Parts: sequence; C-alpha cells; structure tokens
Amino acid sequence: MQFARLTAVALIEDDADFRQALVERLTLEGLDVHAFAGADAALKAVDADFPGVVVTDLRMPGLDGRQVLDRLQALDAALPVIMITGHGDVADAVAAMQAGAYDFVAKPFPFERLQDSLSRALEKRGLVLENRRLLAMASDSGQELPLAGASRAITALRATIAQIADARMDVLIEGETGTGKEAVARALHNGGRRRLAPFVAVNCGALPDGLIESELFGHELGAFAGALRRRVGHVERAHNGSLFLDEVESMPLAVQVKMLRVLEEREVHPIGANEPRALDLRVLASSKIDLEAAARAGTFREDLYYRLNVVRLRVPPLRERREDIPLLFAHFLRRAADRHGIEPPAVSDSVRRRLVEADWPGNIRELAHFAERVALSLDDAARPADDGLSLPDRLNRFEAELLRDALQAHQGDIAAVLAEMRVPRKTLYDKLARHGLKPAAFR
Repeated sequence: MQFARLTAVALIEDDADFRQALVERLTLEGLDVHAFAGADAALKAVDADFPGVVVTDLRMPGLDGRQVLDRLQALDAALPVIMITGHGDVADAVAAMQAGAYDFVAKPFPFERLQDSLSRALEKRGLVLENRRLLAMASDSGQELPLAGASRAITALRATIAQIADARMDVLIEGETGTGKEAVARALHNGGRRRLAPFVAVNCGALPDGLIESELFGHELGAFAGALRRRVGHVERAHNGSLFLDEVESMPLAVQVKMLRVLEEREVHPIGANEPRALDLRVLASSKIDLEAAARAGTFREDLYYRLNVVRLRVPPLRERREDIPLLFAHFLRRAADRHGIEPPAVSDSVRRRLVEADWPGNIRELAHFAERVALSLDDAARPADDGLSLPDRLNRFEAELLRDALQAHQGDIAAVLAEMRVPRKTLYDKLARHGLKPAAFR
C-alpha cells in the first residue's frame, strides 16, 4: 500500500523566454509541466480535481494573478496557487496570500526557492486529494465493514460467502482477534434465505459460569431454585435463523456435549423440560485459535470440532490486506466524525505513515479505535506539534485519552474500568458521556 506522489504543475507566464526556462528546469526535476501564456487557457484546463499546483505570474495582460486566484478559489479553495512577482509587487503578493494564495516568489529568485515551495505545495495537494478519495470511497462502498476492500484476500472471502450464504451446512469462521468474524457471520446470514429470521449472536467467553446452560438452552418454570419463569435460551431463539457462537473455544467441555447434540439432532432440551424441541437453524461458530490443534490437545471436543468444521472460512488479518487499510480507515473516520457531529479531518502525513507502516495486531478493531482518536485529534499522529490549547482543554483531552485506553484495554468492561480509574460509577458515566465514549463500541 502506498500513496502516489503528485507531479503536475500548471504554469501561467506571459513572458515566453522565462516560461520556457521554467518548463525546462521543472521538467528536469521530474515534474509534469503544463505551460500557458495566458490565464484563459489555463482556467479551461484546471478543474477541481487537478492533481497538482498552479504557478502564475501576478502581472499579466488580461486576467492577472489575483483574478486567477479568485477563479481558482471558487473552483477549489484547497488548490495551492504560487505567485511569481517582481520586487515592486511584493505588497500585492502578500495581499494575495492573505486572500488564499499558498506562497509567492519574487523575481529574480534562485530556482531552489521555487522548487522548495512546489515540493511542499504538491505534498499538501496530495494529502487533500487522497483524503477526498478515501472519503468518497467510504461513502460509495456498498460492502459491510470489515468486508469492504479490493484486496485479493477479502475479494476471495466475499466470493466464498456469496457462494455458501444460502447453503444449509454449518460454518466455522477462524481469524485473529479483531478481524471481523461476526461481520462474516452476519454476511452469511443476510445473504441467504434465513435473513428474515433471527440472527442470534452469543459470546461464549462472556456467558456467566453458573448460568451458561440456562443462557444457551433455556429452562422451564421451577426447573431449579430461582427459576421463577420459563426462559427461552439463545439456541431456541435462533429457530429458523442463524446461531452465531463467538469464541466457541471458550465453551466449557460439559456444555460442548449438549451443543454437539443440538448440531447432530437439530433439537434443544431446556433444563426441566420433559421433551426436546425441534429446531431449524444454522450454526455459525468463530474461533480466534486453531480449533483443530485444541481438539488434538484435548481442550476442545474433537467430535464437536468435526461437526462444526463442515465449511471453514478464514478471515485475513489486516497485514494480509494492506491495500484495504485506507478505505477501512476512511469508513471509520467518517463514522467517528458523524457520531461526534464534526467534519472528518484531513488525513495528515503522519497518519498516512502510520496506516502504511503499522502492523495492526488488533486488526479492524484497532484501526477503528485509531480512527476515533484521529477524528478527535487525540492521537499523536493526528495532533499538531503546537495546537495552542488552553490548560483546561489539554487536561480534558488527556482525560478522554485515559478513558479510551482503559475501555480498549478492558474491552468495554465497565467493572474493570471502574476498578482501574477508582472513581464513583456515576462520575465515570458522566465523563464517558461528556467525551462521547460508549463502552459497547470497545467490546
């Protein structure tokens, strides 16, 4: 994954000899120069998506540099315009910069002066256009996150999902933490005939130990002390739809025996019930470990593994689909900005470097949290070196960072965050609300 370097320069200069000399020097520097003797022809060639910078003389017959600047500002206020002027016109050039020009160089000037200004302006233009492209892709993509992208790995996964979405077999979904295994399960459910029936997602690792059988399989009234009413378990709620068992490797061995019966007989036997109840459901299970190895080690039932492993899908980590990272980041950035009621910030050069160079061990989840911090200018990669914030504003931002880090470290577990922060529950919830932080987004 890399970002293209811009090279286009639109040069407007009425002095033919000077224009030709600049064209030759700029071309030798690897720039793609489009030279114009007057403003009218140049304005017809430059549009809002012009992939480069405009360099124009300030004093010209017809439209002068200030008028060119006004026209270009109306076309695209983010298009860098560099003014060339004589020493006697410096005051006018300064006024042009106040009106939006990127820079000016006064004749006679060393070529290196113009070259340096062009280099910085082209880099800035590249950031603006890249940000626009990513945000447009984020708006136009019809794919559900995190399945959006054009990499070979994710394209192959989407094709497989489409192929088996309406099949009757169960599916085992494997992948590292944060790769989007639940999104794959939902895509399988939504792509088939079961899409109008319930999709029931169960995090096996989060089920309470003493109530896991009741949560999964349900119980009848009076089945045990405290069973004051009948409870329909998650398995039965998925009747006619799909049951998604997330982190299935966390399911206790004793419960795995009963789940095996559900898969083999397509029926559930609630605690205290006299007869089992027939089910029509598809089981989609996910694991962040190698279940085959776990079965060989005896930490997961081998028969349940083979029953789940009718079809196995592997969700690729971000490091195997790096070309998709800008699009995914743009999705998350726009979503974060919309949630906080702000405009998505421009993607800075330091943010782009992070996108390219980071390994993203937390995968999609880590990228989403990074986009959240960038949207609020809370990440070092997105923060100006000297942002001029007051002390209260700095403290407020620091508090938001601490809370976000705690939520991420504890995966949204409020009890664990309370223990770490050592503040009253109401105080914590007030602070989370003030900073727009929702624990569910970190689970």
